[in-house]
Amino acid sequence: MRLLCGYLLYLIYILCNKWAHSTALEIPEEFQKSSHSNNWAVLVDTSRFWFNYRHVANVLSIYRSVKRLGIPDSQIILMVADDMACNPRNPRPATVFNNAHQHINVYGDDVEVDYRGYEVTVENFVRLLTGRLPPGTPRSKQLLTDEGSNILIYLTGHGGDGFLKFQDSEEVTSQEMADAIEQMWQKRRYNEIFFMIDTCQAASMYEKFYSPNILAVASSLVGEDSLSHHVDPVIGVYIIDRYTYYALEFLEKVQPDSDKTMGEFLEVCPKRVCISTVGVKRDLFPRDPYKVPITDFFGSVRPVEITLTGLDIEAPPLVQNKSVPVATTEKTSSKYHQIPLFPSHLFVES
Repeated sequence: MRLLCGYLLYLIYILCNKWAHSTALEIPEEFQKSSHSNNWAVLVDTSRFWFNYRHVANVLSIYRSVKRLGIPDSQIILMVADDMACNPRNPRPATVFNNAHQHINVYGDDVEVDYRGYEVTVENFVRLLTGRLPPGTPRSKQLLTDEGSNILIYLTGHGGDGFLKFQDSEEVTSQEMADAIEQMWQKRRYNEIFFMIDTCQAASMYEKFYSPNILAVASSLVGEDSLSHHVDPVIGVYIIDRYTYYALEFLEKVQPDSDKTMGEFLEVCPKRVCISTVGVKRDLFPRDPYKVPITDFFGSVRPVEITLTGLDIEAPPLVQNKSVPVATTEKTSSKYHQIPLFPSHLFVES
């Protein structure tokens, strides 16, 4: 019996080893490998008032997409300047829709807003990025990134040539944005950044960037307005912006194991449907966007380590520290998971 148990455990080890190698090979060989070990998202809606309903729908739609593709709430910073779900003008309380046909309630049951209302300020935003937060700041309000972090930064609101307004009372300039990211680079707070902004004259916000490893996309060029998509007659206001609408149409077709690339994503919303001209800045980004999986920024990398600790068997050594993308919806850290080799624990949901 003892010999049989040992034999079964050895078979399990072989199967698990094959599974680890096959999973690691799922990414097509033509993709350029990233050296990042974890993914974060900073999603910011900077505007207030009921007529800006669409900006809340924008940011919550991106929030829903990155959660669906595996980034947990513990690694998402969500900043919403106005709570449209609870606005007294909302005829459908506790809901926010990004389509007049009400296909998806992007507010849902598990939205975790980290900065709400008057907490959404330029100072808090810059402090968040640079890590210069007051002592005692809760972990949920901190961007706990490191030199292995890929960060998606998404901004939506009202802007102009070289600035983005925060709640119609202050603004962050393109130079301040560039300097904040440079501080992040100097303090080793990121590996790569994908900067995405949907506002009028959006491209002006990335023109001053000078730090390495940044890929940026904007919904409009300097001198152009970024337009909304359609009105919901029930609530009487525009419900989503045009660029984000088509970006989400693309993201809804992406799965955690998708072979879609960032290059393909940069092509969403051509001028015939966007009306404004989508701008792209790639000179600071060394990798070819068409060889970068979209999940490098919109998904999650979860390093997995397989171990034989506690098992008294002889077996060839495993290849350690294979990083494989694993979808998750729970709050977990990016530390390695120890997977014991027993039949009921062969595959652990992170």
